[in-house]
Amino acid sequence: MSKRVLFYAGFFVLLVIGFFVFLSYKIPEYAHPQTRPISVVQPFSFYNQDGKIVTDKQVAGKVNVVNFFFTTCTSVCPRMNNNLKPIYEQFKNEPGFIILSYTCDPSRDSAARLKRYADSMKVNTDKWIFLTGQKDSLYAMARHSYAIDDPKTDAQNLETDFLHTQLIALVNKRGEVVKVYDGLKPSELKQMPEEIKKLLKE
Repeated sequence: MSKRVLFYAGFFVLLVIGFFVFLSYKIPEYAHPQTRPISVVQPFSFYNQDGKIVTDKQVAGKVNVVNFFFTTCTSVCPRMNNNLKPIYEQFKNEPGFIILSYTCDPSRDSAARLKRYADSMKVNTDKWIFLTGQKDSLYAMARHSYAIDDPKTDAQNLETDFLHTQLIALVNKRGEVVKVYDGLKPSELKQMPEEIKKLLKE
């Protein structure tokens, strides 16, 4: 093979490498393609543990960790929320982070009851917010906004419908669910802090 052919071959290789370096520098998404979100959070309005209205606009631009529980639960919920406590402790001073815990049992979980529960958890309710509201709206959020319960389970009879899930949604600043964790598996939740850090940098 002649020196000229080798020269042009080497030049072409360098040109291709340079092109891809340029793309990754000028277009970060090229080097780190965005995966499609699992779902997108729809507008909402619920009451927090202090009886004040919280809407999607108030949490927009923040990384959200979201779960559903009820205060009288003695099995899944206490374990799930206790597993979330280290996440709260790690990011409680981060202004761009918040935890939202919605009740599955709004007929019992009034704002006052959620307040007592929050106090028992010893958390700052500006950073870990407990929410209640209309049952159908709450369940729609779990199934259609956060994708932590099968939307096919929407019941014809709302009175008999009951939601009980151990899944936890991680939501980015754009209101997109990017990952769902099993709240009863500490091994899964150990991965969450690194994901949160990445989302906070976006």
